[in-house]
Amino acid sequence: MTAGGWAGRLAAIRPRSGATLMEVCGTHTVTARRAGIHSLLPEDVRLLSGPGCPVCVTPVGYIDHAVALCREPGVTVATFGDLVRVPGSTSSLERARAEGGDVRVVYSALDALELAGREPERIVVFLGVGFETTSPTVAAALLEAADRGIDGFTVLSAHRLIPPALEALLPPGDTELRIDGFLAPGHVSTIIGVEPYRFVAERHGRPVVVAGFEAEDMLLGIDALLRQLSGGRSEVENVYRRAVRTEGNPTARGVLERAFEPVDCEWRGLGAIPASGLAVRPELARHDAARRVDVEVEPSFEPKGCLCGVILRGEAQPEDCPLFGRACSPERPVGACMVSSEGACSAAHRFGRSAR
Repeated sequence: MTAGGWAGRLAAIRPRSGATLMEVCGTHTVTARRAGIHSLLPEDVRLLSGPGCPVCVTPVGYIDHAVALCREPGVTVATFGDLVRVPGSTSSLERARAEGGDVRVVYSALDALELAGREPERIVVFLGVGFETTSPTVAAALLEAADRGIDGFTVLSAHRLIPPALEALLPPGDTELRIDGFLAPGHVSTIIGVEPYRFVAERHGRPVVVAGFEAEDMLLGIDALLRQLSGGRSEVENVYRRAVRTEGNPTARGVLERAFEPVDCEWRGLGAIPASGLAVRPELARHDAARRVDVEVEPSFEPKGCLCGVILRGEAQPEDCPLFGRACSPERPVGACMVSSEGACSAAHRFGRSAR
């Protein structure tokens, strides 16, 4: 269908009072900006970005902890590349590496595990950042390290769970923003399935639609949300059936449960959310960097003037931030939302398409 065709189709089914929708995935955020999806929506239908970028929602204190670790003698921090440039309170992993800290970029948790196997004299700390999509691979690496006796492999976990974040965005959550429906992340849903979103529809009366990542996938998801709202329905719907099964991936979830346990944790922009994080289980404590390496971490604070946390709650757009495109750019990022390739600010800066 053409862009004009989609615009007409969405206009024909929009609810009479309009709607505020939220995508809860950084990949959706990028697709929406790149494809100009906001421009196809009726004027009174808004699509907001939510807390779907794992690097963005990771609090600044975690970065400070990682920086402190990489400066410790005998400790190597292994991380995905997008974390290297995220600013902490006074430094970043990039700056700490330039000052002599041992920071190495890897492409998977298993790469970090092999690094620990090759350098048994060092403690390798893998920075475990991500949602249900990536955390099973980290869990598998933890279990393999224990099985193979690779004592130097550890994880500093900042893994987050999506359903508790949705709960935090709904009444009586901390945000006053009225969200009428959620576009749920396809890749997270391949692991958890669709049932964990059921409470949003049944308890809060908001529809949830699982969608893929091409522009047409997103438009199908938005179409389904608007049809539910127009018909007075609130259900969990899956329009990404080619990848997402109702039950998700029980094997991956089993691996997760063997290595991690749910804990209360802090999210940038959303604050502390009960049972929304994953901590290494006590029986794997030898591979938990937080327990294994005792290090002093500086007091943490957010960068002055940065609206990243407000943007993650859907209460502002990147263009609302006074730093956007001025003091804060991909070349010189002030906040995490500008660093990550999935961040709302990064997407807005790269593609220059308004979300209004």
